[in-house]
Amino acid sequence: MELEKLLETKEGRKLLELAGSEKLPTGNLDISRAKEIKVNRETYLEAQSRGMTLSELLETDDYDPSSINSPLDAFERQLVVHDMKVGGKNPVTVELFYQGAPALLPEFMMREIKKGQQMRPELDNLIASSSLITSSRYTPFYVNVTPAQAKLSLRPIGDLAEIPTLTVAEQLHSVTVPDYGMTLKTSYKALRHRTTAQFKVLLWYIGFKLQADKMGLLVNTIINGDGNNNSAAVINTASSGNLTYVDLVTLWNEFFPFEMNTILCHKDKIKTILTMDEFKDPMAGFMFQKTGDLVSPLGSNLVRCDDVTSDLVIGLDNRFAIEEVVSQPLMVEYDKVIEQKLEEAVISESIAYAKVIKEAGLVLDTVWA
Repeated sequence: MELEKLLETKEGRKLLELAGSEKLPTGNLDISRAKEIKVNRETYLEAQSRGMTLSELLETDDYDPSSINSPLDAFERQLVVHDMKVGGKNPVTVELFYQGAPALLPEFMMREIKKGQQMRPELDNLIASSSLITSSRYTPFYVNVTPAQAKLSLRPIGDLAEIPTLTVAEQLHSVTVPDYGMTLKTSYKALRHRTTAQFKVLLWYIGFKLQADKMGLLVNTIINGDGNNNSAAVINTASSGNLTYVDLVTLWNEFFPFEMNTILCHKDKIKTILTMDEFKDPMAGFMFQKTGDLVSPLGSNLVRCDDVTSDLVIGLDNRFAIEEVVSQPLMVEYDKVIEQKLEEAVISESIAYAKVIKEAGLVLDTVWA
């Protein structure tokens, strides 16, 4: 989507208002140490070698750590030092940013992209844990309870009684953590006279889109597994082509001892669920109109995800089902941003999803033969 079209929409105007409302306080602010720091390409290289972002590096003792009550973090103090006003009235243009502090632009971009990711919080609510690893391969846990038909629980131990055992090992197959990302391809001419408030909206959209794409990766892992023969069990509706309240109760009932606290489905199935007589609660309708929060069928959080095919409904216990593994956090190609004035820069992340407990995710198939 072109920046002009995005900003012309109602949502775009709201985002632009939000981007312009951010202000950096400059009252009793100590920037003496920040003035002594020279941020350049070598600073980014140091941060990368230490597994940090530039913002994190600037907070170390060697640079400009923030005091507990500091109104700004170390990177924001760098913006103040270089008079880079990125919010409030009359924010600087991208051209002035390049003229005054080009080395700060890649980190500015990455921070704003992360804010865009936070505007799509559903993903974080779907994963049980997120871990940073040091390689491009990851071997998930294999969790098995014996005897196979027994529930893991405390029980009296008598003569010759078989004690339930929880066996934890490594899965047979490791998971590859691939690189994902997009190329921001533009021209300096197209951006030079844009304000940083306008540029923020574009960066937020990029982060929002990256987060939406990761939802698709997660859904694929839930349904098909992570390559260790752990695809989700499939339950059929009572009749093919129909989704009823009874079918949702059946799905909910199959989760024991887990809790179906999340339902993921396509927009068509969202509509079907919301128009069921059992969910036509006037109070639920009032809350939807007031807050935009979807009704919660059977106590589950209803999440729209169009990466789920329209014939499936995914039930999830988000406390145990999926883990996220990251081998390279979000990164902006700082060399090209600084030296080539944003003509083409790659924004990338190395990430994968793996099953933790297979039984914590189930699929309801509404169209079956």
